[in-house]
Amino acid sequence: MKRLHLVPILAVLLSALALPQAAATAQDTGGSTASVIVPSRERPVTTIRSEEQQARDWGLQADEWARYRELMQGPLGIYSPNLDPLTALGIEARSDEERRRYAELQVQVEARRVEKMLAYQRAYDAAWQRLAPGMQRVSLPGISPAASSASLAQSTGRTAVFVKDGCAACDQAVQRLQASGAEFDVYVVGSRADDAHIRDWAQRARIDPARVRARQITLNHDDGHWLSLGLQGELPAVVRQVGGQWQRLP
Repeated sequence: MKRLHLVPILAVLLSALALPQAAATAQDTGGSTASVIVPSRERPVTTIRSEEQQARDWGLQADEWARYRELMQGPLGIYSPNLDPLTALGIEARSDEERRRYAELQVQVEARRVEKMLAYQRAYDAAWQRLAPGMQRVSLPGISPAASSASLAQSTGRTAVFVKDGCAACDQAVQRLQASGAEFDVYVVGSRADDAHIRDWAQRARIDPARVRARQITLNHDDGHWLSLGLQGELPAVVRQVGGQWQRLP
């Protein structure tokens, strides 16, 4: 008598699952054994922002965006990998006209960003007042510096100096304050939260490292402080609180 061989249940199940695909293969290929990949389920479609859309976000033309991408493949991208397009193009501007254009675009972008931050901080403060009026209010990380200009040295009354890179007058203003022995806080406008950018600026401006270590001079990212003060004029700006109001010093 012949011995019966039991087929494992798993193999039977796998064969049954393969039948629909095998039938489809035979129908599509006329019975040939060529394999056809049939996805078991639809995959989600990932939407990727086009280069053109990203350029528009920064107010740039397609050729300007292409130049930015090219610049970030070179030494600039190695030294400062997190540079935004406007800063990168401004640093590598090929003419005064280009430099002025990117500076103006960056001011517009920063102004919109700070405006949104301030609007949300106001909404947050109002919600806090409605929902938890008896509790001490907290400020949102990343928003409070721009939203509260009083946070600038309000407890010490120190002088604040707003500067930007590539500004000889800014370097001179800081050097004069340093030579006077005053304690002050430097805010670098357009640093884009890049610590290396501030360190490079401080070295070029000949800031005394010993005074920085002693906290007699502090180096800070602007983070929208300058725009939040609403003061007029070009940088550098030496400011101090007088009677609760920030005023520009001569």
